[in-house]
Amino acid sequence: MEEQQQHAPEPIRLGMVGGGQGAFIGAVHRIAARLDGAFCLTAGALSSDPERALASGLELGLDRERCYRSFEEMAQAEAIRPGGIEAVAIVTPNHMHFPVAKAFLEAGIHVICDKPMTGSLAEAEALAEAVRHSGKLFVLTHNYSGYPMIRQAREMVRRRDLGTIRLVQMEYLQDWLTEGLEDTGHKQAGWRTDPSKSGAGGCIGDIGTHAYQLGSFVSGLHVTEVLADLTRFVPGRRVDDNASVLLRYEGGAKGMLWASQVAPGNENGLTLRVYGDRGGLEWQQQQPNHLWFTPFGEPKRLLTRGGAGATEAGLRVTHVPSGHPEGYLEGFATLYNEAAAMIRATRQGHAPDKAVTAPGLEDGLCGMAFIDACIRSSGAGSVWTTPAFT
Repeated sequence: MEEQQQHAPEPIRLGMVGGGQGAFIGAVHRIAARLDGAFCLTAGALSSDPERALASGLELGLDRERCYRSFEEMAQAEAIRPGGIEAVAIVTPNHMHFPVAKAFLEAGIHVICDKPMTGSLAEAEALAEAVRHSGKLFVLTHNYSGYPMIRQAREMVRRRDLGTIRLVQMEYLQDWLTEGLEDTGHKQAGWRTDPSKSGAGGCIGDIGTHAYQLGSFVSGLHVTEVLADLTRFVPGRRVDDNASVLLRYEGGAKGMLWASQVAPGNENGLTLRVYGDRGGLEWQQQQPNHLWFTPFGEPKRLLTRGGAGATEAGLRVTHVPSGHPEGYLEGFATLYNEAAAMIRATRQGHAPDKAVTAPGLEDGLCGMAFIDACIRSSGAGSVWTTPAFT
């Protein structure tokens, strides 16, 4: 045991922008980053309010001098500090992703950013240039791609267990915005329905991009055209709260995506179905340790995480023994572990193991192009529209 501890890799020094007192997603990122000991939070600019930033940092046990008043101050100071942070986690509202990521990339610091990549496609293109110029890593936390059974589904598609893919269907249904919650002072609802902070896409950007990325991640297919109908059902709402999208994939496959935040009875109903000419798969986020597989003409089979039929891709990112619940936090932790493997490989001047994978620059650009294409399609009367990046 002592010998193993002596050879354990040093935790990666992590900073965080956003995620101060009362912020949900910041706490999730912190748990995920430390779940397997890959990262150690050492600095933060946790709020745009300097007093709250300091209080939040001290509450988390950070040194006072590393509780920064602004992300600009933090990027400049940590870049020249002995033992400064190696990576930063960005957990702010969408409109801040671009300026924060750009500042840290220019300071020579790797970036782990909550989705979507930026607030607009133009910002995404500019950020992509900054990533390429910096030579630093950019990881986008589409956390559902870290679930073991999603990794297994992806491997099954790649080894052609389903044959040639014909259909990809995605749903992401919630009900929390069924009424005008943003008018009550609710912080999360407030910024997510404010286009100056969320970007032009509401539901389509908030949860639709998760479903879109998951479909592409598992199927391995790129979308060539979308036909979208975006709706604002709640009176006075400034962004869409329901999205119905048809998709055309390369090679002739077809897709359907329904995302809604006004569907009563749904808490976090993310579902993925993929069908080929030899079989189909179905996965639901609320039962993440199960994957239904139906070879054509045969009875439906329930595959479980770590059970009979488990694949190496799923087992590799499994945190706890089979039969024990594993889901949201562990999925996030998988992406942090993949990011850590990438950073350590970069330290040593080589590529990470080929099994290591996490959403990154391409996913971010495609996600923003998808949002942009959906908005353009819907605005033109729901016509087929080509995304800027596929």
